[in-house]
Amino acid sequence: MQRILSRGEIEDLDHNSIARVRLPTRDSVFATRAARLRKLAQDSPVADYLHLMAHVADAQQAVLAGCQAPGAWTQQIERAQAHGMPPLQAVGYRRDPLWTGLLRQILMRLEMTAGVPAEAIEVCRDLRRALQEQPDAIEAMADAVLAERDGEVDSAAAPFIAAALQVYWTDLAGRFDARQLPVASPFGVCAVCGSLPVASVVRVGGQFDGYRYLCCALCASEWHLVRVTCSHCEDTETVAYHAIEGGAQAIRAESCDKCHTYRKIFYQEQDFDVEPVADDLASLMLDVLMGEAGYMRASGNPLLWQDEDGEGGEQAGML
Repeated sequence: MQRILSRGEIEDLDHNSIARVRLPTRDSVFATRAARLRKLAQDSPVADYLHLMAHVADAQQAVLAGCQAPGAWTQQIERAQAHGMPPLQAVGYRRDPLWTGLLRQILMRLEMTAGVPAEAIEVCRDLRRALQEQPDAIEAMADAVLAERDGEVDSAAAPFIAAALQVYWTDLAGRFDARQLPVASPFGVCAVCGSLPVASVVRVGGQFDGYRYLCCALCASEWHLVRVTCSHCEDTETVAYHAIEGGAQAIRAESCDKCHTYRKIFYQEQDFDVEPVADDLASLMLDVLMGEAGYMRASGNPLLWQDEDGEGGEQAGML
């Protein structure tokens, strides 16, 4: 339910200023995702996979509560400000080894969770073994996940590695001071960590009302982008919107005929509970239709990867 602002709060809002960045809410970011995944699973042909990812999100929220990753050092922030770059840029960032501890905790929680499929538990056990015996291979796969190098990724293991990386960067972003961000940053990537967006959401309420925010697939930060603008190439002339006939009003695919890509856009005024990662996973049929129409996804969902033959992670032994 949308909270009603008091008279004082309304007067304090600067209606001439658009909040450029929305940082993640640490106490609820993954719990909100888990609840949304379970709700979307009720009428979904991929319900089993959504339930599995809900268990993953539960584990992420529990592990995030105890995470205190070392933040960016002063010189790193100053350099980012000077060059207009994201201060916590994920690709090439020197990760603290504690991220593998986050992965291990997530895997162990999933192994002990009722309802997790046996195939997924086996993947978790294999990953825990690899953490012990082949740590360099896990680090290399994490690098490939962050850079979206699909050919170097095991599609069954990747969602779990991505889950740990999400916790690591969400912890960093949630404790970051938005005032330390550069005034401007490169178009189309997260202003905090430099990752690509999974989708965008047109928000409702307060200073965000009616504005569109791109949603980071990694650190859960959001950044403003003017509506009817291609989030991939910045074109404004050939943008179009597509929906499944008779489908939910809260979801569209925003396509661009200049770069022939698309990303999904969700409308909170139609469904207040939309959550970009969860709703993207639950709307795979729209991806199929956009592919048939000749458009390519501008970026993927970190909880769903494809084998070289094009089969998704949920078909790679995790159901």
